[in-house]
Amino acid sequence: MRAPRTVIAAGVIAAMTIGVAGCAESDRDNGEDQSNATGGTFIFAGAGDPKNFDPIFNDDGESFRPIRQMYETLVTHKPGTAELQGGLAESWSNDPTGKIWTFKLRQGVTFHDGTTLDAAAVCANFDRWYNMKGEAAQSQMIYYADVFGGFAGNPDAVYDNCKAPDASTAVVTMKKYKGAFPGAFALTAFSIASPAAMKQHGSDTVTQNGDSFSYSAFANEHPTGTGAFTFGGWNKATGEITLNKNANYWGEKAKVDKVIIKIIKDENTRKQELRAGTVQAIDFPAPADRKALADEGYQVLERPAFNILYLGINQKNNPKLKDLRVRQAIAYALNRAQLVQTKGPGGSVVADQFLPESVLGYAPDVQKYDYSVDKAKQLLSEAGATGLTLNFYYPTEVSRPYMPNPQEIFTVLANDLQAAGIKVNGVPRPWNGGFKDDVQQFGKQDLHILGWTGDYNDPGNFVGTFFGRPKVEFGDDAMADMFTAVGKADATVDQEAKRTAFEQVNRDLAAKWLPAVPIWHAPPAIVTTKEVQGLVPSPLTAEEFDTVSLTK
Repeated sequence: MRAPRTVIAAGVIAAMTIGVAGCAESDRDNGEDQSNATGGTFIFAGAGDPKNFDPIFNDDGESFRPIRQMYETLVTHKPGTAELQGGLAESWSNDPTGKIWTFKLRQGVTFHDGTTLDAAAVCANFDRWYNMKGEAAQSQMIYYADVFGGFAGNPDAVYDNCKAPDASTAVVTMKKYKGAFPGAFALTAFSIASPAAMKQHGSDTVTQNGDSFSYSAFANEHPTGTGAFTFGGWNKATGEITLNKNANYWGEKAKVDKVIIKIIKDENTRKQELRAGTVQAIDFPAPADRKALADEGYQVLERPAFNILYLGINQKNNPKLKDLRVRQAIAYALNRAQLVQTKGPGGSVVADQFLPESVLGYAPDVQKYDYSVDKAKQLLSEAGATGLTLNFYYPTEVSRPYMPNPQEIFTVLANDLQAAGIKVNGVPRPWNGGFKDDVQQFGKQDLHILGWTGDYNDPGNFVGTFFGRPKVEFGDDAMADMFTAVGKADATVDQEAKRTAFEQVNRDLAAKWLPAVPIWHAPPAIVTTKEVQGLVPSPLTAEEFDTVSLTK
């Protein structure tokens, strides 16, 4: 059932629905209708370890993949699109100010522990997030900080309260309008968990150990949602996460009996196991492999490009990077067009701003940084930064939708920088428990490559997530005018005024602030064996496996 929406929400959603390309590079017709096939085990090759299975403490795709199968959100997306539809809430509406959101919940929904989903359970989740304290609040709650502005006691906090006038109605009140809603209610990080299970297994017990965090038994051993699959265990020795069909699921039951997410960190090994038949699907194939795999008879399912890869610039550790001319020199030094041609997935395009062209606020007239080694050297000389040395962090043992091979991308970018006279010290770090902590928690880097796949169709989900507040990742909290401009644009209720405000934000990001350099937009793909049917590729890389069936 499609939820009723007031004009505030409807303008964005109606204007910006994104579909998928489906099977772009292979023939999926095997001559039989297998839509009713059931049973079996679907084995998906993950590219990296999840951090844990508590939605609120995560922000990366490798963690969200299993979480998404076990948990659900109040609002979700129509399969294959970025269009919103009802999730655990059959419908939702907001008042004219955009501050009061009313959710009508589905009846007969239970958590995996047998407890009932009701409005009190929904409010318990919202109150939990808002009242997080201590090390739990300091851990990787990036989505909450970006969307809700902060925790209890923070003057920037957006959340006010949640009330349950009856068991099937949850009313969430915000202190101010924020453009992220209603789209943000569909974020996997804001999945609804069982309050009873969280209490029993100490969900908020988080401890910091040096540069990393340790999480609760709930997060690691007892994740409890309402989804089509239940948790069957994580065998770290074999790298296998097991998910079992939820026989008590409120909706249409999953077609397969079991899902195994097998962690295979090496890209070539993932491809070899696909060919050997030990896995049935791999994500983010290397650009050069897509045609070859399609020619071999594998299904190559392509998603639209709804993402961004960027070169982040941390202004904290090296004072030279605070000079706009130095950051502009870095931008001019990068031969992004060649990088797209040689390393980008098919259909990739050079990015000149931090959101796709399909998103409200895209400005076609931003300042461009066409490749020019001479211009880069000139700006470095003018800034007194000749001989600059920078520590360039990049992740290992992982492929992301926007970054299929980090090592290769780093190598090309580092060579470009060195050709312009910038010495580069490469620092490879593992994705979880290394790179992400060093970059996003502690800001050890001068440069890094990272990116984003949009969670919903709103400029705040891109520009606001990156640059709406001071972040360790970019290392300079002095750009108060940037934070103010992004916040003002995001708080604009009128959609045309919001478009104009974000267009100016994007112009200023390119010409005046340049906290990072956009690299490309890349359409990621999933590759499956012929026996896999019903997998719907998502532009948000938010695939759910309950629709998957296996031919005999």
